[in-house]
Amino acid sequence: MPSKRLMSFWGFVDVCLLAAGVILVVFSELFRMPNLMINFTLSNNFLLSGLITGIFFLITFVVSIGAVVQKNHNTTGLVILNWLLVIDAIVVLVVGTTIWFFSLQQRNNYLKVYNSVSAQTRIQIQDKFSCCGYFTNNDTVEIGGSFCANQTFVDQLVNATDASFGRCVGPITASTDYTLNNVFTTIYGFMAVVITLFLATMCVIKRRQEEERFKRIDAKRGGRGFV
Repeated sequence: MPSKRLMSFWGFVDVCLLAAGVILVVFSELFRMPNLMINFTLSNNFLLSGLITGIFFLITFVVSIGAVVQKNHNTTGLVILNWLLVIDAIVVLVVGTTIWFFSLQQRNNYLKVYNSVSAQTRIQIQDKFSCCGYFTNNDTVEIGGSFCANQTFVDQLVNATDASFGRCVGPITASTDYTLNNVFTTIYGFMAVVITLFLATMCVIKRRQEEERFKRIDAKRGGRGFV
């Protein structure tokens, strides 16, 4: 058996993978609950991607338990585990990078989202941030609510020196930027768990192979050891 220190470290990282999977699954479902800006910021595709990543992590954890309890001479399960970890790393990279790229063009990307949501949602956003419409001189102004109550008030928000004054693009993207940065940073952070478990598993495989080799050598010597 590999040393207790090595196996304790491997077990700790494996539990971290389990925790990462649970976090992704729970928050992917939790963020579907009614919340104005979370629902606006994170699309169903983003939430589905997080859920799939979490499921991959949980499947890998289950496989890891089956792999580590195998007899010392059998490392097939651990090899399969490392291949699953490679897949996990690819999934993390794809999901994290997709969200990161989306965050680079938030002003344009969230204009499409703003146009696609209901009029009531746009009114709620306008009331929340005390703004009217998305960009200046467009058709996204939604008359209604407590702030943009009428067209006369909306027209008064025009500022000749600041085209974005009174518009929602600034506060919206400030909110979405904070959320997206936290999301893709967290997802990329899980890559450290995946890589660490991969390396720890490699160490366990190597250690088991060495011990089995020494056992075979010892058996050939009649079990007398090396001294």
